[in-house]
Amino acid sequence: MSPRVYALIEVSHQDGVATITLNNPARRNAIGPRMINELLYALEDAALDDELHSIVITGTGKAFCAGGDFAQMTGSAEIPELPPKGDYADLLLAMVGSPKPIVARVNGHAMGGGLGLVAASHFAIGRLGAKLGTPEINVGLFPMMIMAVLRRVMTHRRLTEMMVLGQRLDAEEAVTAGVLNRAVPVAELDEAVAEITNRIGQKSPLTMKLGLEAMAAQDDLALESALPLLRERLAACLATDDAREGLMAFLEKREPVWTGH
Repeated sequence: MSPRVYALIEVSHQDGVATITLNNPARRNAIGPRMINELLYALEDAALDDELHSIVITGTGKAFCAGGDFAQMTGSAEIPELPPKGDYADLLLAMVGSPKPIVARVNGHAMGGGLGLVAASHFAIGRLGAKLGTPEINVGLFPMMIMAVLRRVMTHRRLTEMMVLGQRLDAEEAVTAGVLNRAVPVAELDEAVAEITNRIGQKSPLTMKLGLEAMAAQDDLALESALPLLRERLAACLATDDAREGLMAFLEKREPVWTGH
């Protein structure tokens, strides 16, 4: 399949990593229906590519994503739109349920819907100086959609404070709140992201897929439902060639050779 042509994102592959860049700097990478649709295509393509082990999402320019693009100004009418695949809720579901780890490379401010992308990622590394927040209340709205993914990474009380007061956290506060894994100087951002993607690339891709799918499946289950499900998923994992190879390599004190089976 030839590479897709996108209007509002860019996609590149290198060393087993798919980098998806929000690319509408004139709107500070604000997210609207067309960008959402393109992201859904890019995530699906990455999930189906056996050469890729992880996905990085970042932004062009000084912002990661300023939030919702209420004006819907794409400025890219010459590029045909892809058939509709879903909306913002579908995008968050695709990210949370991704069989490959997603790393948010938060190169700048992430507000509203942009913060939702950060929270829905498996890892999030931000640059010092970036602001992350939910200013919707200040314009008579409420961050309804992103509440579902933010509650997975923040305590109830801290999330309520941020949403109700319309707070903007700096990167270090976002680490304390659980939104970011780390906050680093901008010069160290790529190195910090690469540290994660390199380590992911050393793991069994099949085990990673099985583990992330199990994590997503059990997230909202009660304990009495989650444990039987995870028992079944563990049995499926133990039945793989990669599990047998990993255990044998451990006993033989050598590095495993993954086959993805």
